[in-house]
Parts: sequence; structure tokens; C-alpha cells
Amino acid sequence: MEREGGKPAPVVAVVTEPRFTQRYREYLEKEKLLDRRHRVEKMPDGSVALPVLGQALPEQHLRELRSRVAPGSTCVLTQLLHPVPSKKAQGRSPAQTLCLEVSRWVEGRGVPWSAELEADLPRSWQRHGNLLLLSEDCFQAKQWKSLEPELWETVASALGVQRLARRGRVSQNGTRTPAVTLLLGDDGWVEHVDNGIRYTFDITQCMFSFGNITEKLRVASLPCVGQVLVDLYAGIGYFTLPFLVHAGAAFVHACEWNSHAVVALRNNLEINGVVDRCQIHFGDNRKLKLSNIADRVNLGLIPSSEEGWPIACQVLRKDAGGILHIHQNVESFPGKNLQPPGSGEIEKEHWPYPQQIVTNQRESGATRDSKTRVESAATKPEWHRWAESAETRIATLLQQMHGKPWKTKILHIQPVKSYAPHVDHIVLDLECRPCPLVA
Repeated sequence: MEREGGKPAPVVAVVTEPRFTQRYREYLEKEKLLDRRHRVEKMPDGSVALPVLGQALPEQHLRELRSRVAPGSTCVLTQLLHPVPSKKAQGRSPAQTLCLEVSRWVEGRGVPWSAELEADLPRSWQRHGNLLLLSEDCFQAKQWKSLEPELWETVASALGVQRLARRGRVSQNGTRTPAVTLLLGDDGWVEHVDNGIRYTFDITQCMFSFGNITEKLRVASLPCVGQVLVDLYAGIGYFTLPFLVHAGAAFVHACEWNSHAVVALRNNLEINGVVDRCQIHFGDNRKLKLSNIADRVNLGLIPSSEEGWPIACQVLRKDAGGILHIHQNVESFPGKNLQPPGSGEIEKEHWPYPQQIVTNQRESGATRDSKTRVESAATKPEWHRWAESAETRIATLLQQMHGKPWKTKILHIQPVKSYAPHVDHIVLDLECRPCPLVA
């Protein structure tokens, strides 16, 4: 589904006197340069602007218009900052417009249009201001190769953007670098505005999920005035910024090990006016030296943030505890047994203290509410089972770290989005408080 982020991209137009408009139109149509998606506009000085395809009109066509098509005409280029869609374009979907414009252009280059090429066109994309991000499964047919790079100018023009990129598989390299190729344009820096917050980032180096908007809105509404937060997977500031800008957090410690995301995060803190209330900790958060400072900890990593659980327990305030916001992808296959987290050897290797994993609460001395209530009415049984197993693990970690029992309570289970068939991205709000010492 197309995302209409930011203002519409300007459209290049050639300007001349009204008496030459028809001659210009006929020439541009013959050369397949006329932009039929937008209306011909009358300029304030009485001249007429005819929208053209591409980011500029080659000089050879300008000379032809001046010397042969309409001798003596003022033939100049301009940009229509607020182009008006033509009546015909208003009746077509963007995908239909793309198909029409690309098929015309391809046939004009002597390549037969086919059902295979039409099926290979994108049906959905993401719009990032004047940059369009295509999915990985389009333009795969071998015929496209011979039409590059001019093909990308045609696609961009048909969809009203100036830059074009195509995504691939996300690299499973710890930093989850997106495999995005820039097809048209000089750089991949884009800007988004969500809930009054500006996010800038390089789309070829950092991920941006539209599906997380519900959680960003929820975070923005949490009562965080005067609180200190630790965001263990800050990225470009997806949740760090809502905590600071809207939720009223006093200070946020933002942890991130992707150097490109850190550059974007610094910039986003600056442009949103909260740079003085945040400290960035660059590097592996499992080596974080902070402790005993946090009223809340955000663990916004999927498919799982389990490797960050020990550090989350470490940074919670020892005297008062706090709330953990734990992200997780949970499978919902009927009949599948959910394994308690913490059973893998990888997690044991990254614990900050040598210890034995204990899952029996009675043995560990951890305490939890016997009848935990979940606020969301739409929770699935698998979500609740995972939340209970996570609660048990966290209570055990807290007891082992601090040498005394802690009381844990599931406050809320929040669905964020469907990640894949039968896989849901959820967030567990878990309250963690130290038990008072008994004399």
C-alpha cells in the first residue's frame, strides 16, 4: 500500500506563451515527454506551463522547441511546486498510471510489452517524501536490464517522485541493516513526521517500520513525567523520541550499536529539541556500565529482546524498581508447546554475572501475583503463556542479581502488528518492584 508521506514532489514544466501552447503540446506528445498525469497550468504572468516527464527536459528538445516548433517563443523550464492532477489521472490508481506510462515508454524503445512485464510491475510501495521504496519482488524480468537506468526515471516520473530505491532482504547481522539499493538519486536520506515528531534517516542504512506507529502513539501517552528511561535498542529514536517529546521523560539513556542509526539519532534529537535530555551509549548494550537508574526500560527488539533482559534488570532502580516494556514475536500455532525463554546457550554466554538459570520460582524465592490480569481483551492464549514465562524469567533474574525477591506483575499485553502468518509482534508491560525486607 502506498504511503503518502510528506509534500507532493514538484513537477518539471516547460513554460511558453499561450499562443504556442498547442505546438508545444503536440511536440511533447510526439516525443513521449508530456506528463499526462498533471494539468497544464496558467502562470501568474499569463504564460502557460506544460508538465513534462523526468527531472529535466534535455537541451536538445529545448533547442528544437525554440528554433523549429515555435520560433521566437520564450522556452524556459520551471518547477510546479503544487501540481494539479489531470482529470484522467484522478480516475486511475497509481499502479494503473505506472503500468500505462511504463508500457508506453517501453514500447517506444522497441521492446514488446508483454503480460510477463506487466505482472513484474510493483503493486505496492512505500513513499518517503520524494523517494519511493519498491519491494524486492518487482522488475525481476531480464528485459528490464537493457532499459536501465532510464527506466528508473520513467518509473519515478509516473509515480510523482524524484528518487527511487528497491529493498532486499534485511541482513541478519545484529544491526538488521536493510539491503536497499538506490536506483535513482544521489542519497537515501529521507524524513518522516509521526505524531508531530520528525524522523530523518538514510533508508539504505536504517530500517523504518510503519507498523510500529500504534506502539509509538501508546508510548507517547505513558505517564513518564520526571522519570529516567533506558532504551536498549534505540535505533533512530523510534521510541526514544516519543518518550522525550510527548511522554515527558526527564532523561533517556539511548543504546544503539548501528553507527548509521546513531548518526540519525543524534540528528533527530537535535531537530526535535530534546538533545539535552538524552545520552547516547554507542556499542553493545550487553556491556553497558549503567545500573540502578531507570524507572522504565524499553526493549524494542524483535523477534526477541531476551539477550537484553539481564541488562534491563541491572539498570532498574534497586530501591523502587520500575516497568519493563518487552517486545517479542510470538507464534500462535495451535497445539505448539511454548518453550520458556532462557533455555538457549547463547543467552547464558551474555549474562553479566556467572549464574545458573533457575525457572522454578519457589526455588529461587521470586514472588509474583498469583492471578495476573491482562488489560487487553484481545489477547491470545499464546501471548499470555509467553508473558507468564517471561515474567518468571525476569523475576528470577532480579532475585539473582539483587540477592532478594522481587514482585513482578503483568500490567498489559499490547499487540503491535502481525509480523508474519501466525506470528504476532506484541509488547509486555511488566512491573517489577523489590519486596520489602522482613525483620
